Amino acid sequence: MVWGCMSSEGVGYLCRIDGNMDAELYQSILGGEFLWTLDYYGFEKKDIIFQHDNDPKHTARSTKAWLQYNEIAVLKWPAQSPDLNPIEHLWNELDRRVRNRQKQPSNKEELWEAIEEEWQKIGQDFCIKLISTMPARIKAVIKAKGGYTRW
Repeated sequence: MVWGCMSSEGVGYLCRIDGNMDAELYQSILGGEFLWTLDYYGFEKKDIIFQHDNDPKHTARSTKAWLQYNEIAVLKWPAQSPDLNPIEHLWNELDRRVRNRQKQPSNKEELWEAIEEEWQKIGQDFCIKLISTMPARIKAVIKAKGGYTRW
């Protein structure tokens, strides 16, 4: 499993996760890879809105406290909403790129190396394209009254 983030400037730091992620590990990643990404791109915390879904580790009281303490604004995400997070499309693109490599990984280490290499090749333009579709995604869900959309 991996954790990664994206912004209008491009992909952020990627984190390899061995085993399961709980709220404590998630907060550690936020304090590391997430904050490092903000710093790398020169983002001020006050100028960003962080988006994640309603996974229990994301909505844990301790995670909410961490985000509040670190002054990270979070996009409100309705319960049981369709997963419209644009990073899901980024994961699909990463998966496609890894599967289309000439030499397929044959073990976990090679897979991690391939994921890292392909992640770094994803450009800012791709991230902007995904982010820019958010208004259309939201309109489609509203129009479908929460039902199926093409997204």
